[in-house]
Amino acid sequence: MGKQPKKIQKNPIIAQNKRARHDYHLEEKFEAGLVLQGWEVKSLRAGKGQLADSFVLLQNGEAYLMGTHIAPLNTASTHYVTNPGRNKKLLLNKKELSRLFNAVNQKGHTCVALSIYWKGHIVKCEIALAKGKQAHDKRASEKDHDWQRQKQRIMRHNV
Repeated sequence: MGKQPKKIQKNPIIAQNKRARHDYHLEEKFEAGLVLQGWEVKSLRAGKGQLADSFVLLQNGEAYLMGTHIAPLNTASTHYVTNPGRNKKLLLNKKELSRLFNAVNQKGHTCVALSIYWKGHIVKCEIALAKGKQAHDKRASEKDHDWQRQKQRIMRHNV
């Protein structure tokens, strides 16, 4: 009787914040752990997490993920008092926290959550130090994105 082969997850990404990539210039990315309750982990395994309007709040030397919605499962959370919009603590080391605090205190910088994903059996959150885009920057990035799509179409038809 040998060991059972490990299950490899096909899609480790649970939720993404696509709006952040559109609204901000992403300067530096960090990987943070999340402090979750048991029912939240079960819901994330079922794909019930959303990062649509989430952001990172830095206060008292700690980082918190705000605005994240994790919908409770009907079967797993019957005897728990669930709060889907609960603020989750982010686990970062002191060096990363100090870098985030210093950058956020500068004008125009903020800290946003980009995605929640599985790393092995642990839930991780990718956060980024970002600077807001102006309207003309958004138009330019949209134009570049459209041109990349057109190039792909042309290459497919020529081959």
